[in-house]
Amino acid sequence: MATFKQDQMMEIGGTETQWRSICTIGGVFTILALIGILLDVVIGSITGGNLSTLPPTAIARFAQFQKFPLLGLYNLDLLNLINQLLLIPTYFALYAAHRKTGNAFAQLALIIFLVGTSIFITTNTALPMLELSNKYAGATSEAQKILLASAGEAMLARGAHGSLGVFIGFLIPNIAGLTMSLAMLSGKVFNKITSYLGIMGSAFLMLYIVLVTFAPMIKDMATAFAMPGGLLSIAWMILYAIRLFQLGQSVHEKKSDLT
Repeated sequence: MATFKQDQMMEIGGTETQWRSICTIGGVFTILALIGILLDVVIGSITGGNLSTLPPTAIARFAQFQKFPLLGLYNLDLLNLINQLLLIPTYFALYAAHRKTGNAFAQLALIIFLVGTSIFITTNTALPMLELSNKYAGATSEAQKILLASAGEAMLARGAHGSLGVFIGFLIPNIAGLTMSLAMLSGKVFNKITSYLGIMGSAFLMLYIVLVTFAPMIKDMATAFAMPGGLLSIAWMILYAIRLFQLGQSVHEKKSDLT
């Protein structure tokens, strides 16, 4: 009987260790995502970050892809897509951190984020546009070029930054961020400063997304909301990454106590 209880306790301890290790993994992926976000900020600063200066037609996009393929991919949010994928383990880790609190918001945030990421992936047209660009460059007849240009215009309608096609894919992950911040506020695993930063950052970014999509005449003004939203979100990510590492560190402390 004693052996059975001991085995049961070891199994519970092993499961707890796995959950806490997920927190460490989430912290690592948060750092990787932060690097990607900072890279996005740097590239945006170098290129000007003005949406009105992006190539307006598919043919102009094809020309950009041929001259500066990485810039063409960036302008169609490939870097944002990579950052989004990097945050999947992070959100699972944030859910893991809240699992004992009975906080349904954390689970809801994870589900919303996964749905939003799936939509983001399906609406992103960076790689298909690169492929169309290569085919356009190698086209030998005017009919082929017209066909490829039409396909490119359809891709832009579905995946150009600031278009209705990508609105849901950008909005839902930010709703997930807001929901996770609310989970942090009530779950008491993270401090209130962390949760408030997430709430404000997500709110500013959602406002930016709405304005840049439905009020194209004030895209430059909308950028004014993107900057504070981005900075607040970066601060939020830094703070919760530190906390995730702290939660994961307790695994090693417990292991050392057992040995």
